[in-house]
This record gives sequence, structure tokens and C-alpha cells, in this order.
Amino acid sequence: MAARVFESIGKLGLGLAVVGGVVNSALYNVDAGHRAVIFDRFRGVQDVVVGEGTHFLIPWVQKPIIFDCRSRPRNIPVITGSKDLQNVNITLRILFRPVTAQLPRIFTSIGEDYDERVLPSITTEILKSVVARFDAGELITQRELVSRQVSEDLTERAATFGLILDDVSLTHLTFGKEFTEAVEMKQVAQQEAERARFIVEKAEQQKKAAVISAEGDSKAAELIANSLATAGDGLIELRKLEAAEDIAYQLSRSRNVTYLPSGQSVLLQLPQ
Repeated sequence: MAARVFESIGKLGLGLAVVGGVVNSALYNVDAGHRAVIFDRFRGVQDVVVGEGTHFLIPWVQKPIIFDCRSRPRNIPVITGSKDLQNVNITLRILFRPVTAQLPRIFTSIGEDYDERVLPSITTEILKSVVARFDAGELITQRELVSRQVSEDLTERAATFGLILDDVSLTHLTFGKEFTEAVEMKQVAQQEAERARFIVEKAEQQKKAAVISAEGDSKAAELIANSLATAGDGLIELRKLEAAEDIAYQLSRSRNVTYLPSGQSVLLQLPQ
């Protein structure tokens, strides 16, 4: 009796396990920010896009393909040429995501790795097209315009593949070694030219100052000569007295100067 009971329990457990396996294989989950496309072995890829949550499918007949529909970043480096034939190294950072309604078409025509197949090729194409419209100097001074033009053209191009670009930005922009050295030499030459111009201007100002000073001295001498011709030597005698008074005042304040009456020596009268 006990053997029959255990046999029945075993069969029941096996049946539950089989049923559980079938039910488990008939369920699948779609995480937040993801969407699913159903591939049917008999009807192909279904046009319906499955949203987030837990869903049923027919085991073995149907298979879910999960797509991440959140914005994802990607850096794409490109080497191209400018309008004046300078080598330009550009790195473009893109935030992209697929159009949810076009996931069946994307899976059918491109595949699950659509970003690997589409983004590098269209990014290289657009960058080379846009950069070729500007010379090296304009790429530096008009970087915002270049970035906006790349964003507009690339967004339009990506839309044909069912992709949305949330952001496109130029994160790296450098030129070839020869061009960089030429720019540095140009900067040094400009600095040297500015320094030479400053020296010339300084010399001109000093020259003007010397001329003005000489003109002032000439005018002063002319006035003095006119004064002497009008008043005689009185002005010279007055200047002599003023100079003598100043010399006497300076000497009187010195400890090393002694005043003696006329006819006396420095030594005092000493015994013979």
C-alpha cells in the first residue's frame, strides 16, 4: 500500500515538474526600458512590439528578441581631411536609441547588432562630408557651427535606419603634426612681431620726449638770454648768492667742516 502511495506521489511530482517546465518555457520577461520582438517559426517576425512585463509565448514555436530602447552612448573616432587638405582627427560622441515602432523592421533588415552595423558607417560619411566644407582654421573658430551641422545631417541620416540620436557632440578635435607645428611657429612669429612693434613704438616715444625736452631747454635758454640782455648781470649775481647760501647751509650741518677766522691756522697756540 505504501509503495503505491509513493509511486503515485512520484508520478504526481514528475507531472508537476513537466508542467512547471512547460509553463516556465512559455513565459518571458521584458525589463524596464526594453522591448521585445517575437520571431515565429511559421510566420516569421511579428509586427507587434511587446512592452515591459511578463508575457506568454508558444514554446519552441516562438522566440522573443529583447532590445534595449534606452539612450546609450558611443564614441566613434574618424580621421578625415579639411577643405585646405589638413588631416583632422575627430571623435564624435553619440547618444542613440532605436525607434520602438520600427524594431521589427530593424531586426529583419539589420539585425540585433544594428548599432555596430549602422553608426560607424553613417558617422564616417557625415563627418567627412561636413568637415570638407571648412578649412582648418574654421574648424577651430566655428566649432559650434560644425557640431550643429554634423548633428543635423547625422540625425536625418540615422532616421532612415530607424534610429533616434538624442545628442551628438564633438569631444575631440586635433590636427596633424605638421599643421600643429606650423600653428605654433605662427604664434611665435606673431609674438616676436608684437615685441618688435613695441620696441619701435617705445623708441619713437623716447625720440619725441627728447625732442620736447630739447625744445624746452632751447626755450629756457632763449628766455634767460633775453633776461640778461634786458636786466644785465643782476640775475647771475643773484643766482651766485643763492648758490653760495645753499653751500654754506650744507657745510654748516656737516661735522667734518670747521670755520676759522682769516689768517689763523687750524692748530691752536702750543708751547714752544
